[in-house]
Amino acid sequence: MEQNLFSNTHILSWLKYFSDNTEIDLEHVKILDITRKNKNLIPTVEAHRCVLVFTEAGNKDIFYKMWDVGLGECEVIYNEGSEPVGPIKRDKVRDMIDRGINASAGMIVLNPNARSTVKFGMDNKLFASGSVKYVGSEIRSVLLSKMHIHESKNLCVISGESIAVEAAMMCGEGTVIAVEYKESDRETMEENVQQFGLHNVQIVDHVGKDTMEALPVPDTTMLVASASLEQELEYLTGINPKMEFVIYTLDFKVAASMRDILESYGLRDITIIQIAVSKLKSSNVFENQPAPWIISAKP
Repeated sequence: MEQNLFSNTHILSWLKYFSDNTEIDLEHVKILDITRKNKNLIPTVEAHRCVLVFTEAGNKDIFYKMWDVGLGECEVIYNEGSEPVGPIKRDKVRDMIDRGINASAGMIVLNPNARSTVKFGMDNKLFASGSVKYVGSEIRSVLLSKMHIHESKNLCVISGESIAVEAAMMCGEGTVIAVEYKESDRETMEENVQQFGLHNVQIVDHVGKDTMEALPVPDTTMLVASASLEQELEYLTGINPKMEFVIYTLDFKVAASMRDILESYGLRDITIIQIAVSKLKSSNVFENQPAPWIISAKP
């Protein structure tokens, strides 16, 4: 069993310390131990007004990264040392960017501007620029909705960079396997992972036993239909016969053939829709965006 730096006893002692020394209502505290695998600090702080964070010594740029994504006005409540004793200190993140964590300890991060809703359909301008041509935010929102994401779900996203990023923010207890066949796309994906502070994304260069055997088995896969579609379906349904799929394509012939292909892999509950988006330009003329077919399927 994995040895955790912070046991239940440690967590309870820090909760009591902050309860005794601050006015924080512990009923509304989100507990996050970022010493454990796959835990995302930045998306969690963005989504919660009060987060009790457990971190280990040596995290040199934790506050700089928070400031860099716009969390500079968050307030940090902490003490000096690694035990829940002594005087309380309170500082803004923007005033702490030059310091790191020098002791394994707990701290509370208050974010008065936390969003209360799920972050669906981010603006493409927020993602790292690079080789990737990102799908429109409206289409991405539909794809994410079709994936039925929850916090502990394991996901596989094939050639869907921005979808992998947003999905990783939502499933903080699960893993997102991002499959990118092109080296330049993998580099852009790495930039996004760093930019958004994601620790639950595993980037691989293809679907197969040699790249995915040691990773969590996905519950759902979102993929862009390509020449390797059937190879991907064969492997993924082989490791999880109950896996659900969401497929994106701009090719009518591919969309029309999907029912027969999916049924051959044991997927019976199949829905095929087409999404069309038009945007009003400054000239008062509507511009049509690419209208993909979205196929969802499960056994």
